[in-house]
Amino acid sequence: MTQKGHLKPYPTLNQPIHWGDITACFSLASSIDEALVSNASIIPMVGDRYVIIQLDNGKWELPGGTLEPKETYLECVRREVAEEIGATLINYLVFGLFDCMSAAVQPYRPHIPHPRFLRVVGFGEVRIVGKPLNPADGEQVVNVEVVTIEEAVERFDSIARYDIAELYTLADQIRTS
Repeated sequence: MTQKGHLKPYPTLNQPIHWGDITACFSLASSIDEALVSNASIIPMVGDRYVIIQLDNGKWELPGGTLEPKETYLECVRREVAEEIGATLINYLVFGLFDCMSAAVQPYRPHIPHPRFLRVVGFGEVRIVGKPLNPADGEQVVNVEVVTIEEAVERFDSIARYDIAELYTLADQIRTS
Protein backbone atom coordinates (compact mmCIF):
# COMPACT_ATOMS: atom_id res chain seq x y z
CA MET A 1 0.00 0.00 0.00
CA THR A 2 1.25 3.48 -0.74
CA GLN A 3 0.59 6.66 1.22
CA LYS A 4 -2.57 7.35 -0.80
CA GLY A 5 -3.95 3.82 -0.34
CA HIS A 6 -3.26 2.64 -3.89
CA LEU A 7 -2.52 -1.03 -4.39
CA LYS A 8 0.60 -0.74 -6.57
CA PRO A 9 2.28 -4.01 -5.52
CA TYR A 10 -0.92 -5.99 -6.09
CA PRO A 11 -1.38 -6.36 -9.87
CA THR A 12 -4.25 -8.88 -9.72
CA LEU A 13 -6.23 -6.85 -7.18
CA ASN A 14 -5.63 -3.68 -9.23
CA GLN A 15 -7.65 -4.92 -12.19
CA PRO A 16 -11.15 -6.33 -12.63
CA ILE A 17 -11.38 -10.01 -11.70
CA HIS A 18 -13.80 -12.33 -13.46
CA TRP A 19 -15.49 -15.18 -11.57
CA GLY A 20 -17.87 -16.71 -14.11
CA ASP A 21 -20.77 -14.26 -14.60
CA ILE A 22 -19.31 -11.87 -12.01
CA THR A 23 -16.90 -8.99 -12.55
CA ALA A 24 -15.31 -7.78 -9.31
CA CYS A 25 -13.19 -4.74 -8.52
CA PHE A 26 -11.22 -4.69 -5.27
CA SER A 27 -10.68 -1.61 -3.13
CA LEU A 28 -9.54 -0.90 0.38
CA ALA A 29 -12.58 -0.53 2.64
CA SER A 30 -13.39 2.98 3.71
CA SER A 31 -17.10 2.45 4.31
CA ILE A 32 -19.48 -0.42 3.68
CA ASP A 33 -23.08 -0.23 2.53
CA GLU A 34 -24.30 -3.26 4.49
CA ALA A 35 -27.46 -3.45 2.37
CA LEU A 36 -25.25 -4.44 -0.61
CA VAL A 37 -23.17 -7.11 1.19
CA SER A 38 -23.78 -10.64 -0.03
CA ASN A 39 -20.55 -12.40 0.95
CA ALA A 40 -17.87 -12.22 3.63
CA SER A 41 -14.39 -13.74 3.67
CA ILE A 42 -11.61 -13.96 6.22
CA ILE A 43 -7.87 -14.34 6.13
CA PRO A 44 -7.69 -16.31 9.40
CA MET A 45 -4.72 -16.23 11.74
CA VAL A 46 -3.47 -18.27 14.66
CA GLY A 47 -0.85 -16.08 16.32
CA ASP A 48 1.51 -14.86 13.61
CA ARG A 49 0.63 -17.71 11.20
CA TYR A 50 -2.18 -18.04 8.68
CA VAL A 51 -4.87 -20.65 8.21
CA ILE A 52 -5.50 -22.07 4.74
CA ILE A 53 -8.13 -24.62 3.76
CA GLN A 54 -8.14 -27.27 1.06
CA LEU A 55 -11.38 -28.41 -0.55
CA ASP A 56 -12.28 -31.92 -1.68
CA ASN A 57 -11.36 -30.92 -5.26
CA GLY A 58 -7.74 -30.46 -4.08
CA LYS A 59 -7.71 -26.66 -4.39
CA TRP A 60 -6.71 -24.26 -1.64
CA GLU A 61 -9.35 -21.64 -0.82
CA LEU A 62 -10.11 -18.55 1.20
CA PRO A 63 -12.62 -19.21 4.03
CA GLY A 64 -15.90 -17.37 3.64
CA GLY A 65 -19.27 -17.55 2.00
CA THR A 66 -22.66 -16.13 1.20
CA LEU A 67 -24.79 -14.51 3.88
CA GLU A 68 -27.86 -16.42 5.00
CA PRO A 69 -31.20 -14.53 5.13
CA LYS A 70 -31.06 -11.69 7.72
CA GLU A 71 -27.45 -12.56 8.62
CA THR A 72 -24.86 -9.78 9.08
CA TYR A 73 -21.44 -10.14 7.50
CA LEU A 74 -19.87 -10.64 10.95
CA GLU A 75 -22.35 -13.43 11.74
CA CYS A 76 -21.50 -14.95 8.35
CA VAL A 77 -17.77 -14.89 9.13
CA ARG A 78 -18.40 -16.57 12.52
CA ARG A 79 -20.48 -19.29 10.86
CA GLU A 80 -18.02 -19.84 8.01
CA VAL A 81 -15.07 -20.08 10.43
CA ALA A 82 -16.88 -22.92 12.25
CA GLU A 83 -18.04 -24.64 9.06
CA GLU A 84 -14.81 -24.39 7.05
CA ILE A 85 -12.06 -24.34 9.71
CA GLY A 86 -13.56 -25.89 12.84
CA ALA A 87 -12.72 -22.72 14.74
CA THR A 88 -14.22 -19.89 16.74
CA LEU A 89 -13.69 -16.27 15.75
CA ILE A 90 -11.77 -14.11 18.22
CA ASN A 91 -11.68 -10.87 16.22
CA TYR A 92 -12.24 -9.59 12.68
CA LEU A 93 -11.12 -6.43 10.89
CA VAL A 94 -12.48 -5.55 7.46
CA PHE A 95 -9.76 -4.12 5.22
CA GLY A 96 -11.23 -4.40 1.73
CA LEU A 97 -14.14 -5.26 -0.46
CA PHE A 98 -14.95 -6.47 -3.91
CA ASP A 99 -17.57 -4.36 -5.68
CA CYS A 100 -19.23 -6.97 -7.88
CA MET A 101 -21.54 -6.87 -10.88
CA SER A 102 -23.31 -10.04 -11.97
CA ALA A 103 -24.35 -10.72 -15.57
CA ALA A 104 -26.63 -13.55 -14.38
CA VAL A 105 -30.36 -13.09 -14.86
CA GLN A 106 -31.13 -13.98 -11.24
CA PRO A 107 -29.15 -13.69 -7.98
CA TYR A 108 -27.19 -16.67 -6.66
CA ARG A 109 -29.71 -16.80 -3.81
CA PRO A 110 -32.99 -14.85 -3.73
CA HIS A 111 -32.16 -12.87 -0.57
CA ILE A 112 -28.88 -11.34 -1.76
CA PRO A 113 -28.50 -8.06 -3.66
CA HIS A 114 -28.46 -8.33 -7.46
CA PRO A 115 -26.99 -7.47 -9.94
CA ARG A 116 -24.57 -5.33 -7.87
CA PHE A 117 -23.28 -6.62 -4.55
CA LEU A 118 -20.28 -6.43 -2.23
CA ARG A 119 -17.94 -9.14 -0.97
CA VAL A 120 -16.36 -8.01 2.31
CA VAL A 121 -12.79 -9.15 3.06
CA GLY A 122 -11.08 -8.99 6.44
CA PHE A 123 -8.54 -10.72 8.62
CA GLY A 124 -8.82 -11.98 12.14
CA GLU A 125 -7.65 -14.27 14.87
CA VAL A 126 -9.32 -17.68 15.18
CA ARG A 127 -9.07 -20.50 17.71
CA ILE A 128 -9.20 -23.96 16.14
CA VAL A 129 -11.42 -26.09 18.39
CA GLY A 130 -12.23 -29.09 16.21
CA LYS A 131 -12.76 -30.24 12.66
CA PRO A 132 -14.64 -28.31 9.97
CA LEU A 133 -18.41 -28.83 10.29
CA ASN A 134 -18.73 -29.37 6.50
CA PRO A 135 -22.51 -28.94 6.17
CA ALA A 136 -23.98 -30.97 3.30
CA ASP A 137 -24.96 -27.84 1.34
CA GLY A 138 -21.50 -26.23 1.60
CA GLU A 139 -17.99 -26.72 0.28
CA GLN A 140 -16.30 -29.77 1.73
CA VAL A 141 -13.03 -28.95 3.48
CA VAL A 142 -10.60 -31.88 3.67
CA ASN A 143 -7.52 -30.13 5.08
CA VAL A 144 -6.89 -27.18 7.41
CA GLU A 145 -3.31 -26.00 7.82
CA VAL A 146 -1.64 -23.25 9.85
CA VAL A 147 1.32 -21.93 7.85
CA THR A 148 3.63 -18.96 7.42
CA ILE A 149 2.59 -16.15 5.11
CA GLU A 150 5.17 -17.36 2.59
CA GLU A 151 3.69 -20.88 2.59
CA ALA A 152 0.15 -19.53 2.19
CA VAL A 153 1.12 -17.35 -0.76
CA GLU A 154 3.02 -20.23 -2.37
CA ARG A 155 -0.02 -22.55 -2.14
CA PHE A 156 -2.33 -20.00 -3.78
CA ASP A 157 0.23 -19.07 -6.44
CA SER A 158 0.68 -22.78 -7.26
CA ILE A 159 -2.98 -23.00 -8.34
CA ALA A 160 -2.96 -19.59 -10.07
CA ARG A 161 -5.19 -17.98 -7.40
CA TYR A 162 -3.13 -14.81 -7.44
CA ASP A 163 -6.10 -12.83 -6.11
CA ILE A 164 -6.14 -14.86 -2.88
CA ALA A 165 -2.32 -14.82 -2.64
CA GLU A 166 -2.43 -11.02 -2.87
CA LEU A 167 -5.23 -10.79 -0.27
CA TYR A 168 -3.14 -12.80 2.21
CA THR A 169 -0.08 -10.65 1.44
CA LEU A 170 -2.08 -7.43 1.83
CA ALA A 171 -3.62 -8.62 5.11
CA ASP A 172 -0.15 -9.47 6.42
CA GLN A 173 1.16 -6.06 5.35
CA ILE A 174 -1.70 -4.22 7.05
CA ARG A 175 -1.51 -6.38 10.18
CA THR A 176 2.24 -5.93 10.63
CA SER A 177 2.49 -2.23 9.72
